[in-house]
Amino acid sequence: MGQKMTRGIPRLALCLCLVSPEGISTQSTIILNQSDFIILIHFIFVSVFLQASDLIITPATTFKEKPDPTNLVFGTVFTDNMLTIEWSLASGWKKPYIKPLENLSLHPASSALHYAVEPRGQTEENLVSLLWLNEYTVGIMKLFEGMKAYRGVDGKIRLFRPALNMDRMARSARRTTLPSFDQNELLECIRKLVEVEQEWVPYSTSASLYIRPTLVGTEPSLGVKKPTKALLYVILSPVGPYFASGSFNPISLWADPKYVRAWKGGTGDCKVGGNYGSALYAQQEALEFGCQQVLWLYGEDHQITEVGTMNLFLYWINEDGENELATPPLDGIILPGVTRQSILDLARNWGEFKVSERYITMSDLTGALEESRVKEMFGAGTACIVCPISKILYKGKHLHIPTMENGPELTTRFLNKLSDIQYGREDSDWAVLVS
Repeated sequence: MGQKMTRGIPRLALCLCLVSPEGISTQSTIILNQSDFIILIHFIFVSVFLQASDLIITPATTFKEKPDPTNLVFGTVFTDNMLTIEWSLASGWKKPYIKPLENLSLHPASSALHYAVEPRGQTEENLVSLLWLNEYTVGIMKLFEGMKAYRGVDGKIRLFRPALNMDRMARSARRTTLPSFDQNELLECIRKLVEVEQEWVPYSTSASLYIRPTLVGTEPSLGVKKPTKALLYVILSPVGPYFASGSFNPISLWADPKYVRAWKGGTGDCKVGGNYGSALYAQQEALEFGCQQVLWLYGEDHQITEVGTMNLFLYWINEDGENELATPPLDGIILPGVTRQSILDLARNWGEFKVSERYITMSDLTGALEESRVKEMFGAGTACIVCPISKILYKGKHLHIPTMENGPELTTRFLNKLSDIQYGREDSDWAVLVS
C-alpha cells in the first residue's frame, strides 16, 4: 500500500488480493482518498465480524411451564429467551443480546415484509415470469436455518454438525444480499442461548430442542434493493416427531409435474422463506389427495429432486445390477441438507454398496418398480431425521414403494446410527457439546 498525490489530494493505493469461491486469487489496485480508506477499514473490521465476546445476557425472570415431551406439536411451543443481533451498513453488527422472548418491532415498510413475497403456486406455465420474481423478490430479504440440540443418555446436551448449518446460512446470506457474519462467532452465541435454555431440551430420546436462526432485511424502504439494515435472531422450540404419524411410520408422496419448487439460476439451494411459502399451495393439494408431502419434479423428463421438508434417497439395484444408494445431485435446485451429507458420508465410509449423486427420473423409478429392483426409498432432514416412503401418487396412479417390506434395513440403520451420535450413545466429532 502506498500514497499518491492526485491534483493535490492525498490518496492511498490499496492492493487487494481477491479470492473467488473457487479459490482463484486475483490482485487489484484501487485508489482511495483517506476518508474513504477509513470507511473501508471500518466496514471490514466492524461490519463483517460479529463478536460472541460482546454478548449481553439479560434472561427472563418469569418462566413458562415446560411441556410434556410426549405431546409436542412441531414448532408451536417456544422457550423463555431469544438471541437478537442488529446490523446496519453504517455501523455494522451491534452487540448480541440474549433476552426474554418478545414480539419483533418492525417498520411497516421493512424490506422483509414486502420482498419475501410467496406466490400461490409455481407452475410450468408461469415459470418464465417467476425466474425474474425469484431473482429479485422471492425470499430475497428473509432466510433461516434449522438445527437441533439433543439431550443425550448421559444427560449432556449436543448439537449435530452445526458448522454445516452455519456455512449454509452464510451462503444463503450471500445469495440474498443480506450481511455476512463470522460463522464461529454466531455459533458460539447460539451455543450460549441453548446453555441458558438447557432445561428446555427434552429429557427424551424421541424429542429435541429445535433451533431456528433467522436473518431478515429491516430497512424501512419500498425500493427493491440490497438492504442497509438487518436483524438476525434465534428462537428455540422443543419438538417431537415432525410427522403426526410418528417418528418412523412411512409417508406417502404426491408428484405432479405441473408444479416446480425451484429452477436453475434461482434460490433452490438456499434456505430462504420464498422457497417454502410458495410450496404451500401444492402441499395443500397433496393433502387433498391423501398424501403427506409433495415430491417435487423438474424438467420434461420429470427428474426427482426433493420432498417438501426432506432430501430424498433411493436404495435399489441399478441398471448395471449393482446395489446403489442414489440421491439427486446438488445442481443448484437441491437444498444441501446436513442430514443428506451425513448419510452420504456414512455410506461412503461403510463401503458396502455404490453411493451416487445422480439424476433419477420418474421413468427410472417406475421401470425399476416394474422389474422389482427398488429396495427402499426414504427422506432425510433435520426435522424428520430419516423417514421411510411407502407410496407415490403420480399421474393418477399409486406407486407402491416396498420400503417396509425390506425391513427397512438400510433406512433403519441410518436412523439408528444418526440417533446414536445425536443422543450420545456413540462418540463422534459430529456431536458438539453444549453442556
